[in-house]
Amino acid sequence: MSGTLILVNLSGYVGLLLWGTHMVSTGVQRGFGTSLRRALERNLGDRWRAFFTGVGITALLQSSTAVGLMATSFTAAGVIALPPALAVMLGANVGTALVAQALSFNIAAFAPPLVLCGVLSFRWSRGSRLRNIGRAVIGLGLMLMALALLQHTLAPVENTPVLRSFVQALATDPLLAVVLAALLTWGCHSSVVIVLVVGSLAANHVIGPTETLALVLGANLGGAMPALLHASTPEARRLPLGNLLVRLVGVLLVLPWLTPITHLMARFVPGDARLAVNFHLLFNLALAAAFLFAVKRSARMLLYWLPDPPRPADPGRPLYLERAAIDAASVALANASRETLRMSDLTAAMLGSTLELLRSGDTAHAAGINANDKATRQLGGAIRSYLVAIGGEQTLDDRREGDKGQEILAAVINFEHIADIVANSLADFAVKELKRGQLLTQEEIAVVTRMHGELIESHKLALAVFLRGDLAASQQLVGRKRQFLQMEAEATALSVRLLREAATAGLAAGTDTVTLAAEESGLLLRIVRDLRRVHSHLASFAYPVLQRARPKTRAGAAAGNEGPDSP
Repeated sequence: MSGTLILVNLSGYVGLLLWGTHMVSTGVQRGFGTSLRRALERNLGDRWRAFFTGVGITALLQSSTAVGLMATSFTAAGVIALPPALAVMLGANVGTALVAQALSFNIAAFAPPLVLCGVLSFRWSRGSRLRNIGRAVIGLGLMLMALALLQHTLAPVENTPVLRSFVQALATDPLLAVVLAALLTWGCHSSVVIVLVVGSLAANHVIGPTETLALVLGANLGGAMPALLHASTPEARRLPLGNLLVRLVGVLLVLPWLTPITHLMARFVPGDARLAVNFHLLFNLALAAAFLFAVKRSARMLLYWLPDPPRPADPGRPLYLERAAIDAASVALANASRETLRMSDLTAAMLGSTLELLRSGDTAHAAGINANDKATRQLGGAIRSYLVAIGGEQTLDDRREGDKGQEILAAVINFEHIADIVANSLADFAVKELKRGQLLTQEEIAVVTRMHGELIESHKLALAVFLRGDLAASQQLVGRKRQFLQMEAEATALSVRLLREAATAGLAAGTDTVTLAAEESGLLLRIVRDLRRVHSHLASFAYPVLQRARPKTRAGAAAGNEGPDSP
């Protein structure tokens, strides 16, 4: 076999190993991403629980990068503190080492059955979770198959002159080996893959023990680089920077002592077959033991180096749409949800300013309403672009993630419509009428105030439906729509009564006050109409939840109608 063909085969097997790792990670994230994210969020109050949670979730995802994205998202949003997040990353590093340990055993015989079972589960399962489990099982089988092919292909190239000269260069300059492995790991975005490849090279005696340890150090260093380079805000950079610095300190301390460490490991663990994975595990265990008790001090240093930036004056600037989280769909959707809540706050502020505008007649409130309308449209455009980016990276074939993406998009559209109604219809018309001297009576102000209070309560229910998919809140929200229609009918009746009273008073006084009264009542009816349109958009949050619950209700009713003699 020619050298070129061997190189092509090796590249293909490494690519297959990378793709298998990607399938395992995405399969677990799509099938259990929400559960894993909640488990991570619940166990971040204590550094020991955070550490072991990081180990467990990384062992499932086979990617410390994905776990780091989740922890970074929580830290950047202020949901958790930085010290437990650093403990999570120490656990994630140990978790990747355990994954490499498990995959390094000679279990290639299980690869074909795993791929077969995964394909059957993926094609025949109706549930999205079973399909994603099948995807993960296929990925695991491909990884084992790729490792076996790598070892088979590397065996004949042990004494290749070109490779021997390259290995000698690495042996004489361990720093070069560290840099090379770090760059390869950064390009592959997977330290597990590089460590397994290095282990295959060592097992086939292609590289020596010292070069093996140096390459493993580089893989650890390179595994922390992608998350840092993808972070776009100081809050998001703190955790990956801390992880990188921990590994860098470990590399700098261990690098001068590679030869003694090699002799020591050869004495207790003879042979080169498992040298790479054993050193990888020991290195990360040592880092965890050294830095787990210093996470608070490390967090203070990171906060000093990367302080919180001043809050942007522009409310339309996104705060949570972290681009580095796009690879993890559940985390990215959580970020989009947080940004959607900011749109909700802006629309609520616009409704409050509109009420003050109508009460006081001060048209200065219109400037704040228009500014919030502009900010709402900016946030809506940013969230839509973010959702498109998530769809470009993730297929969102998990039903819950797909439904959540649709719910976020629907919420964004509804909040944009609410802002448009308030700014360009309700407030704009009210300002024009106020400038003409048309003011609401005290009775009309009381009606508008009651309707505004109903909108605020419905707004709270809409948020509960959006965040939790609460069925009871959905039913209450739809029920309040009937109450709102009743208020609209009362406002119409009030307008008619005031018009009649003005006409009667005009006839008694011999003046024409009907026209003026009609114009004033027109202001109330226009306001009531716009408030009803706003409430309709809030009520629309309930319909998807009610629609999903309806098949379950029908199934329960059908089951209840079946008697003991039913077939």
